[in-house]
Amino acid sequence: MTGWTADQLPTMTGTRVVITGATGGIGLITARELARVGATVVLAARNVDKARRAVAGMRGDFVVHRLDVADLDSVRDFAQSYTGNVDILINNAGVMDIPAARTAQGLDLQTATNYFGPFLLTNLLLPRLTDRVVTVGSQLHRFGKLNLNDLDWRTRKYNGLAVYESSKLAVVLFSLELQRRLTEAGNTVRSVVAHPGVARTNLVSHSPLGVINRLPFLVQDAERGALPLLYAATQNVPGNAYVGPDGLFSFTGYPMIRKPSRAAQNLTTARTLWHATATLTGA
Repeated sequence: MTGWTADQLPTMTGTRVVITGATGGIGLITARELARVGATVVLAARNVDKARRAVAGMRGDFVVHRLDVADLDSVRDFAQSYTGNVDILINNAGVMDIPAARTAQGLDLQTATNYFGPFLLTNLLLPRLTDRVVTVGSQLHRFGKLNLNDLDWRTRKYNGLAVYESSKLAVVLFSLELQRRLTEAGNTVRSVVAHPGVARTNLVSHSPLGVINRLPFLVQDAERGALPLLYAATQNVPGNAYVGPDGLFSFTGYPMIRKPSRAAQNLTTARTLWHATATLTGA
């Protein structure tokens, strides 16, 4: 029996979707499929020329805006210049296991891309959001260790993979606290996490984990990897759902609602993390 596929996407005419990191990989596939069924898809991209080339010739309504999600000034500029409502925000942009570097604001580049930027972007767009936020997570969040006094990796020794893992744990906790706040405020917007399993993309190109792309029994192609994002963005899933492949260890398969790690379900940690991140980013 096969599971849910993009062929089952609903008609989305009149829906406006903002997606980050959509110039390639699962982000571009997600943008393509949502536009195919009628959504207006806003590609928020660091390289606008690359974004335009990526969607050239694709069917659908695409709009390109500049946004470097790792640069908090760029995030603020985007939120200020973008007009109109956003039905669905997909925080897809991400990097993995890259060398240590700092952003224009002096923040750790990997954490800023994967977590600080999406946190600020979501908060700035929240008054105009009508339906849901989908933030891309990873099963590697299960190995993440948060230091709430050093979210920016200033006092700890930098380790690219450990930073990635902790940033993805922060993403799931962010969704948890965001949904709590939305529910408490009586806001019907939903916050959802989706992860692609182990998808064959360029994300791991900087990492020794890139070897996994040569193990076909553990990895799926980017088309299949995009399905959890599409499912989370369009199906009637509950707030704070964690959507991923249905296969063993959620590596491959069709999308379904799974459970994140126990650490990612800690309400106290989620609340403390939110306040610490808001202070750090000025959200």
